Amino acid sequence: MFRVRKQVGCHEEVTEKYTGKNIVAAILDTGIMEHPDLRGRVIGFHDFISAKAKPYDDCGHGTHVAGILAGNGMLSGGRYHGIAPNCKLVVGKVLNFNGDGNLGDMLAGMQWIHEVRDLYKIRILNISIGLNDLDDKESGKILIQEVERLWNDGIVVVAAAGNKGPSPMSISPVGWSSKVITVGCHDGGYFGDRPDICENYSGRGPTDYAVKKPDIVAPGTDIVSCNVKCRRQYRGYKNAYTTKSGTSMATPIVAGAAALYLEKNPSATNEEVKRRMIYSATDMNEPWTKQGWGMVNIGRLLNG
Repeated sequence: MFRVRKQVGCHEEVTEKYTGKNIVAAILDTGIMEHPDLRGRVIGFHDFISAKAKPYDDCGHGTHVAGILAGNGMLSGGRYHGIAPNCKLVVGKVLNFNGDGNLGDMLAGMQWIHEVRDLYKIRILNISIGLNDLDDKESGKILIQEVERLWNDGIVVVAAAGNKGPSPMSISPVGWSSKVITVGCHDGGYFGDRPDICENYSGRGPTDYAVKKPDIVAPGTDIVSCNVKCRRQYRGYKNAYTTKSGTSMATPIVAGAAALYLEKNPSATNEEVKRRMIYSATDMNEPWTKQGWGMVNIGRLLNG
């Protein structure tokens, strides 16, 4: 995360001033464990898979995503802290231990976010979920309707472009809506010509409804964040962090950026957040279908 923060302009002068304090972000994913870097900031949890009451993550994907967005880096001396390390979290478990899910559970999770948005004061929703294999376009329309209802609630919805690229029209259905912020992957040349870098498989636009996507990109290869296998030992902790790659990792970087902007501008609307974010992005000189407006630039977002 230290490398990522530098790439997206989240420098020390930013992190010393803005941390996502008093902002609540929701995550729909595989759940969340009580990792020390996240402890005390998970204020809401609902399990749509097994109906368990306490927060848990039997896959690890959701915990990793949460660490990118809001981990405080305690076990790394701050090196691996997320973008908004004081942000609070509300988590819905809509994916199973394999990271798989279905449209029904996803829609139930969205309905729950709609119902509890005022209770928890949710400002942001992170959806690092693909759902590329919907049965038909009608299912896609239903998904778009639910996503847009949350946007119309005033929530900044940040959705992954998915990992089915680089063919055209490979954006995940979760990111089809013209309203939401759809996030693709781009590592900005950091890894050179490595064949497995995220921009080589990040979902590409346009969408099935001829909407220009993605909206913005962020780094997504070998992102270090909270490991669900973290365990306490006699001295310290073991396996505190791990690396993962994909648009799932790029998305919470952008969600974290939104949290910082809302901390600075608490009365800002989701429309304003999106507008400021895309207009302040760094042009990577790539086709629109690959980069959208460009790489998220947090320094410019907050100081522009």
